[in-house]
Amino acid sequence: MKNSEQQEPIVNRVAQSTLITLDLEKMFDTGPRTVLDIKDQLFQGMILKEKDFRDFLKKQDWSVYQGHNVAILCSVDAIVPTWAYMLLAIHLAPYVNHLVFGDLKELDRSLFQKALSNMDLEEYQDAKVVIKGCGKLPIPESAFVEVVRLLQGVAGSIMYGEPCSTVPLYKKPRQ
Repeated sequence: MKNSEQQEPIVNRVAQSTLITLDLEKMFDTGPRTVLDIKDQLFQGMILKEKDFRDFLKKQDWSVYQGHNVAILCSVDAIVPTWAYMLLAIHLAPYVNHLVFGDLKELDRSLFQKALSNMDLEEYQDAKVVIKGCGKLPIPESAFVEVVRLLQGVAGSIMYGEPCSTVPLYKKPRQ
């Protein structure tokens, strides 16, 4: 037999490796995201009147936010007392999945913080972990920072990217 006839089968070493791929997209909360901007409740676009605001709160159908992830804010430069946001939170709490003060970026950051805080770190103990980098969903940089912070004391090594092309980030010191 000639050398060309004795070809070795192609082996997918990536598939056979002990790498664990951590895909943050799997933690992405796909529930509806809503911004509740109280600018329309301001008197002359500048100040919040307590009586008018409380009337608005009583008349509002809060069930429209059922299951939503909600960010509350005031998008204009105005005088809004802290208690106004607190009252909104009280009215929204029975209906929403998640609630933050801020914009949609803050909402996404908080949703990932919540998901990462519930992550079972034991499965990554001394493992070679690849944090998947590319995807279709907008993963905030804060989620990548938090996941590496959580894994650093647990994983044997941490890499970023795809299993076939990774950037090494961390290797646990030998003891």
